[in-house]
Amino acid sequence: MADDTKTLKTTPLDALHREYGAKMVPFAGYSMPVQYKAGVLQEHLHTRSQAGLFDVSHMGQARLLGSKAAEAMETLVPGDIAGLGAGNMRYTLLTNDAGGILDDLMVTHCGDSLYIVVNAACKDADFAHIQAKLPDAKLEIIEDHALLALQGPKAAEVLARYAPAVRHMVFLTGQAVRINDVPCFITRSGYTGEDGYEISIPNKDADAFARLLLSEHEVMPIGLGARDSLRLEAGLCLYGNDIDETTTPIEAALNWTIGKRRRAEGGFPGADVILGQIKDGTARKRVGLVPEGRAPARAGTEIQDLNGAAAGTVTSGGFGPTVDGPIAMGYLRTELAVPGTRVNLMVRGKAQPAEVVKPPFVKQNYVKD
Repeated sequence: MADDTKTLKTTPLDALHREYGAKMVPFAGYSMPVQYKAGVLQEHLHTRSQAGLFDVSHMGQARLLGSKAAEAMETLVPGDIAGLGAGNMRYTLLTNDAGGILDDLMVTHCGDSLYIVVNAACKDADFAHIQAKLPDAKLEIIEDHALLALQGPKAAEVLARYAPAVRHMVFLTGQAVRINDVPCFITRSGYTGEDGYEISIPNKDADAFARLLLSEHEVMPIGLGARDSLRLEAGLCLYGNDIDETTTPIEAALNWTIGKRRRAEGGFPGADVILGQIKDGTARKRVGLVPEGRAPARAGTEIQDLNGAAAGTVTSGGFGPTVDGPIAMGYLRTELAVPGTRVNLMVRGKAQPAEVVKPPFVKQNYVKD
C-alpha cells in the first residue's frame, strides 16, 4: 500500500475494472482491484459456488528455452522439473543457499520450453536471478500477454463454451488453445482451492475476452480481497507472509514439493540445509489455527503456549466466509505443531484461545482424473 500512485502500472483490464466499479488499490507496483460493488464476502462465496474471474496480469510470465531447460531449472529449484511430461505443470520454489525461499512459482513443460509464472512483487528479481544463474539458457519474459484466472465449480462449464478442449484437462496440466481464433495458453490451475483455469492471452485481446466471460451468468469479477480469503481457506502460502527468504520449504510444511529423486540427488540451492531438515526436523512448523469466537487474528499476532511463553507468530489471518469464522496460519514451535494442540493468540493484548489444525480449512476441489 506504500506504492506511489503516480508511478503505478496498469494491466490491460484497467478500464474494465473501473467500469465494473472496482475499488482500486496499489499492489506490487500495480493499480489493482481489491473488490467490486458486491463486496469481498459475496465475491468469495460466489467463487466457491459459481465462477469468479480474477485479473492476475500483474504476475510475471516467462519461457525458458532450450533442450536442457528442465535440467537447468533444477539447479535453481528443488522440484522435479526434468521428470515433468510435456503438458504437465508443477508448483515449486526458488531457494537460496541457506535453504530460504526466494519465491514460489508454477512451471509447465511445453515440449520445447518451460512456461514459468512467478509472483508480481518478486518477478523482476526472479527473472534477473534466473538469467544470471543460467547464462546458457534463454529466458524470454512475456510482457505482451495478460493472465486471467477463472475459478470455481462452474469454471469448466463456462470456459468449455469457448474452448471445448479444456473440459478434458486435469489439474496441473497446460495446453495451447485457440479461443475465438486467438492463440492462448491455458493451464488447469489456480490458487483458490477450487477447480479452474489460468489463461495467458495477448494483451490486445484480454479486455474483450474478459467481458465475454463476464457476460456469462455464472461469472462475477473478483478482487484481491476475496483472492486472499479464498487462498487462506485453501491453506495455500502467500509469499511475503507465510514464506520468504528466512523460511525453508520444510519449516513451511512444503516437503511434498521435493520428490524422491531430488531428495536423493540434491543439486539445488540450500540442499544441505533442506535435506538435513527432512532428516533431522526443524525447530518450527507452519500450521493452521482456528481461533475461538469471531475476532480474527491478523498477521503478526503473537502465539503463546498455555503457560504464557512465546510459541510463534501468525503469518496470515482473517475471516473465512465459507467456514463462517476466523482462521489463520502461522509458525509454531515444532512440539506444539500437532493438530488438536491448544494455544493462545494475543489479539489486542488479550489471550484468544485457538486450536492447531492441519490446513486446508475447506476441501480442495481440484479435478485430478
